[in-house]
Amino acid sequence: MGRLFGTDGVRGVANSELTCELAMNIGRAAATVLTDSSHRHPKILIGKDTRLSSDMLEAAITAGLCSVGANVVHLGVVPTPAVAFLVGKYKADAGVMLTASHNPCEFNGIKIFSGDGYKLPDALEEQIEAIVLDHAQEPACPVGGAVGSVSEAPNTVRDYVDHIKSTVPFALTGMKIAVDCANGSASRTAELLFSELGAECHMLSDHPNGINVNDACGSTHMENLMRFVGENHMDAGVAFDGDADRCLAVDENGRLVDGDFLMAICAADLKSRGKLEKDTVVGTIMTNMGFNRFCEDDGIKFESTKVGDRYVLEEMLLEGYNFGGEQSGHIIFHDFATTGDGQLTAAQLLSILKRREAKLSSLATLMTRYPQVLVNVDVKPDGKLRFYTDPQVKKAVESAKKQLGTRGRVVVRPSGTEPLLRVMVEGEDETEIAQVANAVADVLRDRLA
Repeated sequence: MGRLFGTDGVRGVANSELTCELAMNIGRAAATVLTDSSHRHPKILIGKDTRLSSDMLEAAITAGLCSVGANVVHLGVVPTPAVAFLVGKYKADAGVMLTASHNPCEFNGIKIFSGDGYKLPDALEEQIEAIVLDHAQEPACPVGGAVGSVSEAPNTVRDYVDHIKSTVPFALTGMKIAVDCANGSASRTAELLFSELGAECHMLSDHPNGINVNDACGSTHMENLMRFVGENHMDAGVAFDGDADRCLAVDENGRLVDGDFLMAICAADLKSRGKLEKDTVVGTIMTNMGFNRFCEDDGIKFESTKVGDRYVLEEMLLEGYNFGGEQSGHIIFHDFATTGDGQLTAAQLLSILKRREAKLSSLATLMTRYPQVLVNVDVKPDGKLRFYTDPQVKKAVESAKKQLGTRGRVVVRPSGTEPLLRVMVEGEDETEIAQVANAVADVLRDRLA
């Protein structure tokens, strides 16, 4: 992990860890790193989610960008993938999204996209960190007419919705769906998108007030959507997180369909139509063992990366693959997008159901999920670092792996966005894997908390 950047941008408690001063300095550094010095007024887009602190940080980072001569275009409240798309459509030099994704409202974050719509590689993030933290380069301070300007983009929602609609060849006419917007960015776009695609939409958690983002709703809290779909006889339900780059689903019986199942359904459909490049899907070390077995049975190759959709995408770009994602619901259709897009994923899934006249519960039988236990352990920042070197921690993890052998697997990793270590144990016996996971977590708490 970088000193500022985690696996998904800069993130922290707004106005405490992620201060206005830091946001302004990141804006200055990002404009310096990402734009050609010969380009007098680089154009940089800023989008935001619905958190109360997003307006404050937008003002700060706008000031930083303008102070080095960048022209800023405010997109308003939009999903993260809309920023990635609009950077290209509006011919901008870079894009910034203010969001803490699935985290509670007190957190916020800064995601940065280069002019091609992709998240920044590690090398560019390190250059930004060097300017902000080490003063490795002094950003320019132009005066007079060389200072940057601020404008508003009036058609952001329309342009983004039209883009997603263009990827769906089958109207959703006749489908009854429930849509949980997590009181986040999708609150601006989802009802318009899915109703224009022809679905009868029943909206949940689509009234943001600045502090209710991800609050017992959205893709991290699926209970309300599961109950609503089952009780109201919906064809399916879809849920997004705060910035709408994730999607999870619920079948017509109210059962959860997580990212691994969504990937299996979409991968099988792409392969059947000859649209799955190199017959390969890219996932992560957290992808369920059942997905690997599905791939083996369906003649699909599976490539695994570190956790984080940026690493999934890097592998896709390196090897020429066009589909990949994570169990959490970050799913990348590279034919249509440069990043994970929850509403794009939902549109593709629902169009498969419509085209095949199939129930989601039936398609989800493509894959059998192995039991999986995830235990989060709160640690201090130095605990994250000592995780890699502590001998007792290493011994506990190796002992757990030896106990399970070929019957399961153990993955222990630091969170890239939160002060946590995550212990994931997977295997055939739920009782055994729970015991193994808790034993490892106890050692982590004792040594690193």
